[in-house]
Formats: sequence, C-alpha cells, structure tokens
Amino acid sequence: MGTHENPNKGSGRQDMHAAFTHDARPLPQPVQRLMELAYNLWFSWNADALKLFAQMDAAKWEQSGHNPVRLLLELDDSQLEALSTNGDFLSAYRQVMEQFDEYMNSSAWFQENHADRGYVKVAYFSAEFGFHESLPIYSGGLGILAGDHCKSASDLGIPLAGMGLLYKKGYFTQKIDISGTQQAELNQYDFAKLPIKQVFDNDQPLLISIDMPGRSISLQVWCAQVGRNVIYLLDADHDANQPADRELTAQLYGGNQDTRIAQEIILGIGGVKALRAVGYYPNVYHINEGHAAFLALERLKDLLQLGLPFHAAVETVRSATVFTTHTPVPAGHDTFTIGMVEHFLGPFFQELSRHKQDILSLGLDHRTGQFNMTHLALNTAGLRNGVSKLHGQVSREMFREFHGNIDAGEVPIDSITNGVHLQTWMAPQWQELLDRFLSGTWRQEQANRHQWQAVEVIPDESIWKVHAELKENMIRYVRHSLAEQRRRNGESQERIDEVRGYLNPKALTIGFARRFATYKRANLIFNDLYRLRKLINDTDRPVQLIFAGKAHPADYPGQELIREVYRVSQRKEFLGKIVILENYDIHMARYLVQGVDVWLNNPRRPMEASGTSGQKAAMNGVLNFSVLDGWWEEGYNGTNGWAIGSTGKAEWAAQEKENTEAIYRTLEQEIVPLYYNQGALPHQWIARMKRSIESLSPAYNTHRMVQDYTELTYLPTAQRARQFVSNGYEIAKQVADYKRFIRSNWYHVKIICIDDRSAKISSATPMNLEQPTMKDITADVMFGPIWHLDALVEVVYYEEIGDAWEQRVIPMEPLGASSGQKQRYRASIPSHLVHGPHFSVRVRPTSSNFVHAFELPLVTSTLNWK
Repeated sequence: MGTHENPNKGSGRQDMHAAFTHDARPLPQPVQRLMELAYNLWFSWNADALKLFAQMDAAKWEQSGHNPVRLLLELDDSQLEALSTNGDFLSAYRQVMEQFDEYMNSSAWFQENHADRGYVKVAYFSAEFGFHESLPIYSGGLGILAGDHCKSASDLGIPLAGMGLLYKKGYFTQKIDISGTQQAELNQYDFAKLPIKQVFDNDQPLLISIDMPGRSISLQVWCAQVGRNVIYLLDADHDANQPADRELTAQLYGGNQDTRIAQEIILGIGGVKALRAVGYYPNVYHINEGHAAFLALERLKDLLQLGLPFHAAVETVRSATVFTTHTPVPAGHDTFTIGMVEHFLGPFFQELSRHKQDILSLGLDHRTGQFNMTHLALNTAGLRNGVSKLHGQVSREMFREFHGNIDAGEVPIDSITNGVHLQTWMAPQWQELLDRFLSGTWRQEQANRHQWQAVEVIPDESIWKVHAELKENMIRYVRHSLAEQRRRNGESQERIDEVRGYLNPKALTIGFARRFATYKRANLIFNDLYRLRKLINDTDRPVQLIFAGKAHPADYPGQELIREVYRVSQRKEFLGKIVILENYDIHMARYLVQGVDVWLNNPRRPMEASGTSGQKAAMNGVLNFSVLDGWWEEGYNGTNGWAIGSTGKAEWAAQEKENTEAIYRTLEQEIVPLYYNQGALPHQWIARMKRSIESLSPAYNTHRMVQDYTELTYLPTAQRARQFVSNGYEIAKQVADYKRFIRSNWYHVKIICIDDRSAKISSATPMNLEQPTMKDITADVMFGPIWHLDALVEVVYYEEIGDAWEQRVIPMEPLGASSGQKQRYRASIPSHLVHGPHFSVRVRPTSSNFVHAFELPLVTSTLNWK
C-alpha cells in the first residue's frame, strides 16, 4: 500500500515496530539522561546544553568536534563519577533537562493554530542536511537550509519526518597549502560515535532493498532526532552489497554521473520504501531540490500495482507533492540521458513495462532530449516554489516554455523566501540582551514584527559591548585557525608567531564566506588593488578582510579563486589585514557571521537564488553590503545596510565594471566614514545595526519560512491529498479523465470572431489613460465537444506602470445561450485599446479541482504574446 494513498494508516509520529539502538554507555544514575540529550540535536541550538557538554571536559569537547556522543563515550569512568557528585554540574544538568522536557512535551504553534489539522504528515526529502558540525552530512547552503527548516518545524510542532543519505565520508575537509592550493581530504566517520542511531526491527537492523541493474542493494536506515521530529538517513555501506555499491552513499556530491543517478534513486525510491518500513505514511511529500524527484516514481508504482490507471496515479501523486527549486540557471539542474535512466531504472521498468514511455515522459525535456530531474518534479508536484521573490521570477521565466504560451508572471511557480534558524545562528550574547528588552515570548513569536520594535530602545552601549565581544572572539578564533594551518604546513615558528598580531579588533572588518563558485566572484574586490591598498592601509581608518569557503573538488576555476585570494593575502601590503581561512563549516560560520562588521556578497545577478549567510549576519547586528540579488533585493530598505549597484540587466562585463565601482565608491564614501564617525561610540553605525536587526530578523528566519510553507503548501496539499484518495480515488480519476478529455479535444477550440468597434476610431482621437472611457467587445468561440463552462475566455492586455509593462486579464462573460458548439462572450475594456496591437483574447481550460489556474498548459489565443 502506498504512503499518502493510505490515509487511515499511521499517525503524525512514526508508529514503527523498530527500536533505536545505541544505549551506548551506561552512565551514573544522577546524570543518566545525558546520553538521551546527546542523541537529540536539540542540543545544537540550546546554549545551555552546549555549555553543559563543554563543562564536562573542555579539551575533549573541542577534540570531539563538539560531538556530545563521542565526548560521553571517551570520558573516563572517574570523570563521569566526579560529575555525578558535582553540585554545580548537577544543578546545570537539571536545568537543561527541565528545558528539554518542557520543549518536548509542550504544545507549539501548529497545535495552537491548527488543532483541527492533526492528520497532516510531512515528509521532507533532501540530498543533504546541515544540523551541526558534529554531523557532517552537508556541503553548503542547501544543506544548512534543510537543517534549519527541520529545526523550525520541530520548534513549531509541525509533524515532519526528513529523508536523506548518510555519507560515511561526508563532503570533504579543506586544507590550504603553502601555495594557496586547496587540498580535499576525505574523512571516514565512525557512525557509532555520531549523534545518530540505527533503526532496528524485531532486534535486527532494518534493511531496505532497491533493485539496480543486475543486483539488489541493501540499505541500512539510521535516524537523527531533531527536537520533536526524526530525520531518516539511508546507508549503502552494508556487507551484503558489492564493494562499489557500498561506496554509493560514501560522499556528498562525489563520483561521476553514474554515482549521482544511483544516489538519487536511493534517496527517492529508497526513501519512500524506508518511510513505509518505519510506519510513517505522509500526505505531503516535500521535494527539496530535484535530487529527490525519483520519489514520485516509487509512489506511482505503488498506485499502478493497486490497479489505478496511469493518468489517475499521476494526479494522486501530484495532489500530495510540494517542490522547491533552488537553482536559477538551467545548467544547475540535474539531467541524465534517456539511455542512462533506462539502464539504471531497468528493474523498475520491468515491473511496469507498459508504462515505461509514460514514466520517461514525466522527466523528458523536449528541447534537449534529456531526462531532467526538475521536469520530473514539476510534472509530479501540485505546488512549486522558488526561494526568494526574485528567484521566483527567474524560475517562472526559465520554465515558461514548460507551461505553454502564457505570460511569465502566470507560470505556476510561487516563491517562499528562505530564512535561517534564529536560535542556531544568533549569538547567545545577543539572545541574552534581547531577553532584557523584548517580550518573554519573542523567540516563539520571532516572525512577529511588533516583537522587534523594542530593539530601538536598547542602549547603544549595550549593543556595542555585545558586538565588540563577539568581534574579539572571532579574531582569537581566526588567529588560532591560521596558526594551526601554518603549523600543519610546516612553516617556520616565526611565520606561526606572527599570526598573533593579525587583524585589529578596532578596524572595520569585512567578511566574505561562502562556496567558492565563480559566479559568487570572491575576487571582485581585488579588481583595483590600488584603491584597495588605500582602504586597507589607511592609518586612521583601516579596513580588513576575512575570506573563507570551499570549492568543489571538480571546480578548478573555483579553486583558482582560492589561490588568488591567498596570493593577495600574502602580499606585504596586505599581510595580516586580508586573510583566508581553511575548512569553512558550521562552526567557523558562527564566528564569522557573529563577529565581522560588514557582510560582503557580490554574485552575478540574478544567479544567487536566495543566499542565507547574510541573513545569519543580519540578526547578529552585522550590516549587509550586497548586490541586489536573492533575498537582499527584498530585504534592503535603504537604511539597514548597503546595496552594490547595477540592476543586473547589463551584460556580464558591464555588470562587473558597475559592481566594482560601486563597491569601492560605497566603501570610500559611505561605509568607512560612517564606521569611524564616532566619539566614544559610533552612534550612527549602531543605529543602522538596530534597523538591520529590527527589519530583517522577523522576516528572514525559518520560523516565518516554515509557517509560510505550512499555510501556503502543507495544509492545502494534505487536504487535497485526502480528497484525492477518498472514495476509491474518485476525485483523482475525475481530474485525470477530465484532463485527458480536454487534451484530446482542445484542438477544436477556436476564436472565430472578435467584434472590436475601436478599430474604427481615428488614431487622432484623444485618450485619457488615467480615467479611460470604456467599451464593450465581444468574441465568438467554437468549443467542439468541450463544454463552454469548462473554459475561461479572457481579454489580455498590458499597461505601463512605471518602468514596466504589467499584464491585465479581464474575464469575459457568456452572452446569451450557447448556439450548438459556439458561445459568444462580452467584456468591457478601455476604449483606446485596439485588438491586435493592444489586446488579445484567449481561452483556457478551468476546473474547481485545479490547484492553480494553469494546471493544464493549454491556451488558445488570438495573439502569441512574447
């Protein structure tokens, strides 16, 4: 039986028969729940829990990579006994456990606001999850976003289970050698010492089997507890598998195309099977980027084997699926040749041989002839969204052709702007300060703008004290990191010691930390080294730069950017004032987004779908200085940071020139003078910090984001899914039959006559566009066998609003009774509009069961608008 297709099975929690292992080590009775705490990643966003583990043994805590499971396994018995009798430690322990129990057992936003929606069950599929540095199964922004999404889902009480892959070798550890060359080192993680547990069924490890060409692959199932919710992770490193197959889940984004498609089959098809095996039956499947889109095929197979017709099975799958795309360029979407898909899904197609071509067509990009994972997701998801308003626009333009001849603004891809998990990324010092001035419920109601107005009354001295402390912490961390890097590279003691004087805590400090992809242009600020030298070496108003970030091991241009930044940092005039750190990860990111003064972001617009590092910086009082791309285009208000000029409409070379000039001009004329315009305190700078925190924190957190996903996608999708499976899939079959009939007969639809009396009006007739006179027009439409009430007839024209032309759509009303297969329509429009040059008439199918207006990409029009 399928997952959401069985609405009466399962509950919001996983009602599996499996048990979780790893009662890894008995602890003294007074502290016996420490292991329970260590296995719930709630610790990663609770400052008191983190302090508790660090208090146990500070050195071992650092050596463990802040991994509480490993810490507890490696502590001596004598240490544990001593802690169990230490009054101060026991007091802190009891306080943390009280917080934990209250968190786990109290009602939350979802229960308080949607108590009647207890049937909602969400499955969130993602190729990577970034929760904490102790669980390194992430590479960058997509994974961090997924991790933050799951944390807020737990905080808000949303019943969600995650599905991903467990990478035994993670992504890679980055080392930068003495020449500035990135060295990528693979790790081998011991799962027994990570904050995850293996899932057991009847005292045996739970195994999922998926068929690949010529063999079967066994997948072990692990889980990470993230607050109230569980994230399941699939692992192919099992004795029953061939050596090559055991490596399929070894590394994130490693290997070739064969590895990539196999990983995506494991994630999508294996993930659906795993959810069934643990007893979790979702009615919402959220595909986080196209990597997981194969999940639709396993669900289709399930429904087809129940006897549902193919077209009805597709509608059933669509009814319960949400798709989020993160990629604003066509080259970033995963594609495979049809032959490769046929080969890797060979065993799958053997079971469904008569549906093979129909299934392949779901992912076929007719323009390229490739199987496109984003096309598969678009064809099998009812609701789709980009991750910022601008990215939504870019996605609608990118996939306009996919949806037929309609205006890009009508393409059914919405947007939900990304956010970040506040309690993970806002420094504890900031949270403690806000506790003194904001209401006691500000964390729970962080998406409420009114909660943040009190930031204005926080004394400037308090703001600057917190920022200065975090900046000094960051500089100590940077110096230590650079010293360790030089020591490992075998550099002289003199070179190691000189790092102690690097970076001035009083100097304006700019941070640039992110993936070193070429479009992010890490070297843009180096385009005029003469002007940069003057900024960096100004005795009275110095500027310093901190860089960090990894380039994919196969991205050689990205690695060259790292070398360039390193080479510039080693020039005499920049030594100790420009630095680049190795192995950017969650731990390092916290120091940087909390400690710099300005966060620099200068991608080529519009190639940054959203970007979230600047959001993390903003809630820590760090001011953004960014190209108006991704989230910053909607977040920037002129007073809460700075914009790097150019709209992005220019060619790349022109945009490069405009952005470069804007960076230097803004630094020289605005940012540097404002920072150093201070007596005892930089009051004007602090005022801008306050505006940044107050305006950006309530909008760009994952509580707001996940609430949006819940109310805009999860709730309507769960309701629609229940409707589609009820009464033996009655509505699913109706919708599928309706669409099949409309597709087969739409060619009959013709607009045969437009009566537009304006054609006789002289072009010299004066027009008042502010208060136009109106006129009636009529259109005669031939429908053939299609019922005229199954279609909408509309007038379409464009109106100039400012610098843009905005589409206007006016519904036409049926005029009198239909005559045979013909119906006349009427509408009132501004009299100066002339059919042909100014407006067109179109016909499109409609149904009350459509989730959006253009669910069927069929439009008959008198003009082809471009």
